[in-house]
Amino acid sequence: MIVVKTREEIELMREAALVVSKTLGEVAKAVKPGVTTLELDKIAEECIRDQDAIPGFLGLYDFPNTLCMSPNSQVVHGIPNNTPLVEGDIISIDCGAIKHGFYGDHAYTFPVGEIATETEKLLQVTKESLYVGIREFKVGNRVGDVGYAIQKYCEDHGYGVVRELVGHGLGRTMHEDPEMPNYGKRGRGKKFIEGQVVAIEPMINLGTHRIKQHRDGWTITTQDNKPSAHFEHDVAIVDGKPELLSTFAYIYDALGIESDEENEFRQKELVL
Repeated sequence: MIVVKTREEIELMREAALVVSKTLGEVAKAVKPGVTTLELDKIAEECIRDQDAIPGFLGLYDFPNTLCMSPNSQVVHGIPNNTPLVEGDIISIDCGAIKHGFYGDHAYTFPVGEIATETEKLLQVTKESLYVGIREFKVGNRVGDVGYAIQKYCEDHGYGVVRELVGHGLGRTMHEDPEMPNYGKRGRGKKFIEGQVVAIEPMINLGTHRIKQHRDGWTITTQDNKPSAHFEHDVAIVDGKPELLSTFAYIYDALGIESDEENEFRQKELVL
């Protein structure tokens, strides 16, 4: 069952999403060769708590940390550890937070120093596919319209689109209806309605779409051990159109990147 949010609840969810966005901005400052994912995890937990929020992943389904940290061929759900990042790595960082009783859930894949050209293109296309999918999240469209748009965009570039892991509705619980696959057929699935909030999150592989789960019960990697990228935004339907609740602006501010990619999905200017 889809849980529709009021305008007031959507604004509370925006605050939860921005807790995560600000946290990823702080983490972005520390992503460099030599840092461990456990060190990044500590930064994130402190930042979330400093914003009077609660880490959303810590303890959820017994997950042991604040961040899911997934380097290189890891797709999602990697557990932070003491292994230092090295030049040429990529690291997918997925973060959740609870504020006002609502979840924010947001992810970005970072390059660590200089990375291979083919990997850099994978990150670019995956992030572009996120916005391709968000454009389809509007009243009257269906789940399959979002999935089809992401799938076509990524497969046209020769990449594998993960099937087993999907986006989801978001609210007072981390995972609500509907599931939001990154593949599908136009006109299929549940119809989108005003006040709906979802997390859209392409998980795209340089090689095969096939994945495998490791014995720790969490870590998911690509079957061919080629790199995987993951980007995620929280999005609401407001006045029939997609409205971003989360932002990459704090990350871009930390990294010195200029971008207007989010402008079309904001009805009012974001003030940092």
